[in-house]
Amino acid sequence: MKIVSNTSPLINLAMIGELELIKKLYNIIYIPQAVFDEIVIQGKGQAGAKQIKNSSWIIVHPIKNTLLTKSLFLQLDKGEAEAIALSIELSANLVLLDEKRGRTIATQFNLRPLGTLGILIHAKKTGLIPLVKPLIDRLQNHAGFWIDNQLYQYVLTSADE
Repeated sequence: MKIVSNTSPLINLAMIGELELIKKLYNIIYIPQAVFDEIVIQGKGQAGAKQIKNSSWIIVHPIKNTLLTKSLFLQLDKGEAEAIALSIELSANLVLLDEKRGRTIATQFNLRPLGTLGILIHAKKTGLIPLVKPLIDRLQNHAGFWIDNQLYQYVLTSADE
């Protein structure tokens, strides 16, 4: 299974001390250079920067199709554009993205996007965490993660809570 991640799921989970959930769920993930740079270089000292820099389960993978990346960059930020381009190149099973625009574009390329909330639901269904609600609350209170009430309720229902 090949998983590619954008910046936000990694940072959001790191901010609540749950970055390891991704490792437990997927073993290895791939990130493009732009995502590494956003987290480790521009985000030096922030949540997840040191973990990701020293991680053996997060692999920085170069992108070959720079034309596609440049085209996507017209609509998305650099990390999202590179994550989608890398997902296409690797024929990834999942691309971890939180932003709605990125998720929409990913599906246009027949990719399967999954966000931070989907990761939490998956972790609960596989028995890695007992409850999703406390983690969503921590995302909102400690990571500044915005979620509207309707989606909040949908996630809880999906997690059988």
